[in-house]
Amino acid sequence: MTLRRRVLAYLALAALASCALTVGVAVVLVKHKISSQRMANLEQQANVVAAAALSPGERVYRVGGGRPRLVRPPRSDAVLAAITASGDVQGSAAVGGKDFLYAARQTAVGGRVVLIRPASLAFAEWRPVLVSLVLAGLGGALLAAVLAYLLARRLTRPIGDLAAATRRVASGEPGVAVPIEGEDELADLGRSFNDMSSELTRARESQRSFLESISHELKTPLTSIRGYAEAIEEHAVTPAEGSRVISSEADRLQRLVTDLLDLARLGRAGFSVAHEPVDLAAIAAQAVQRHLPQARALSVELASNCASGAWAIGDAGRVLQATSNLIENALRLTPAGGSIVVQATAGQIAVRDSGPGLSPQDIAHAFERFYLHDRYRSQRPVGSGLGLAIVRELAIAMGGSVQATIPDGGGAEFVVRLPRGGPAAGTATSQTRTWSSATGNRRLR
Repeated sequence: MTLRRRVLAYLALAALASCALTVGVAVVLVKHKISSQRMANLEQQANVVAAAALSPGERVYRVGGGRPRLVRPPRSDAVLAAITASGDVQGSAAVGGKDFLYAARQTAVGGRVVLIRPASLAFAEWRPVLVSLVLAGLGGALLAAVLAYLLARRLTRPIGDLAAATRRVASGEPGVAVPIEGEDELADLGRSFNDMSSELTRARESQRSFLESISHELKTPLTSIRGYAEAIEEHAVTPAEGSRVISSEADRLQRLVTDLLDLARLGRAGFSVAHEPVDLAAIAAQAVQRHLPQARALSVELASNCASGAWAIGDAGRVLQATSNLIENALRLTPAGGSIVVQATAGQIAVRDSGPGLSPQDIAHAFERFYLHDRYRSQRPVGSGLGLAIVRELAIAMGGSVQATIPDGGGAEFVVRLPRGGPAAGTATSQTRTWSSATGNRRLR
């Protein structure tokens, strides 16, 4: 049974039960009202008969469907014995095991008349009312069924639309949305679905773009390696020249694979970072020392400029990894004779270079995967296109952020900001965060 039919059945059943209960209560109330009216009518008839009496004595009349009929002894004597002996009275009594209603009235000539009728209500007396009640109940039930159908369709149509839209999303159709009507819970559900569908479409587009970029970056060095391998085989180039190019392209592939593995680790739910005091000045000095040989080979000046008390709360290994990524990126772009400065202050570490810099429109997209790589690969030396994305993921995992800026003197500056804290503050709050970049959730442990 479909949801609409179930809702319709429940609403119709409730409506029918309500109509049946209403008719039943109405029947009871009407019967009580008719019984009260019968007694009032009996009293009025007794008043009329008493006023018309011409002879003394006590007489008993039976009231039925027509005119009152005189009751003869011995039944009249039994009725007189069962009721109050004198006066204008009315009520109910029993004779021979049968209940009856009575109304006794004194006459002007010194007698008394007593009118009686059966206490039980004959079906013929209230049948017209019962038929009217049943017809009214059936009309109400029919109206309730129609309203239940309309209400069931109104309630289940958004759910049906949502189910159909869900199937379309599951089949891979992009940009699926459901219409929103009103401000109730169903409308909130529809809005949540539309938000989810939009996010899923963006995620699919991002994944498609990512796979296209990865495919391109894998294809280029592989094509070069294969071409030079065939050239060596055909003696078109010297083995030394071919091996040099193949080694260079292999290093490029290795960097790309390493970056992909880092992103994969960041995306796992079990990826953990420490949450403890970190001396950013020491990390800046360590990162500079690590890359000094490469900087000297490129004729680039690499130095650190650190303030005292440059502490933060984070993971020393992850901060070093992020700083190293930024230095490698700067070394790749800074021309010979240029400079790179790693600056550490309380809660932040920055890498500034004198390279070609960024344009204002690059700032908002600098940490997106392959954005700067795709934009500048025909103009500048580029890496795998994933280094800055890894820096952002690491910063977020440690509860911080990262920002790209354009310094006044030219070049580019990348700033990693972390929660501030020192040894004293961090001793009591040392803990580990489990991070999933896919959901943005953190769990402290």
